[in-house]
Amino acid sequence: MNSTLKLIHIARTFGKGSTKLQVLKDINLDIHAGEIVALVGPSGSGKSTLLHIAGLLDTPTSGAIEIAGQNASQMNDTGRTKLRMNTIGFVYQSHLLLPDFNALENVMMPQLIAGVKEKQAEVHAKDLLKEVGLSHRLTHRAGQLSGGEQQRVAIARALANSPALLLADEPTGNLDPKTADEVFDVFMQIVRQTGLSALLATHNPELAQKMDRRICVVDGKIQELK
Repeated sequence: MNSTLKLIHIARTFGKGSTKLQVLKDINLDIHAGEIVALVGPSGSGKSTLLHIAGLLDTPTSGAIEIAGQNASQMNDTGRTKLRMNTIGFVYQSHLLLPDFNALENVMMPQLIAGVKEKQAEVHAKDLLKEVGLSHRLTHRAGQLSGGEQQRVAIARALANSPALLLADEPTGNLDPKTADEVFDVFMQIVRQTGLSALLATHNPELAQKMDRRICVVDGKIQELK
């Protein structure tokens, strides 16, 4: 089975000398195509650091990263940026939508940055927003959308460039339980339909149980949970 994400002997240390703090130690992780993995652990355990390294937003102190069969560890900054743009989608706890743009424009933006023509980007953005149930909110700006709607737009935006890997950091953490369940169901449905791989950090054990696998960061290392 093909791996979408492979982390090989990843370590991450912050600081120098006596202030050195090793957050991740010899992390090995393999996520296959179509697999949805929950990343759990207490605050400060290194979940976000692991996600940032997997998403090429941070560089490990040592170890290698392979995404969609490409060795990111051997790439320069330009190569890593291109790989990130074309193969990885991000969903954060805070939606991080551009406030001066409407829902449609927010989902078009990653495509335009990637060089897609405006009309093509618009058609694809409308399709994605339809998938997350927001066809009736295309022209609404972030401030005119509910928290759940904002996260649905964020999910659509993360899918805009047809990534192979979706990374999510507490995507329902700021939502009430009912809205969180609805947004999570949309997330899962789209990931299943598209055959993406996903790594989702969450504090919610009920959501974690709905995923294919659960891993926990403990003392800087990964443990598989049953």
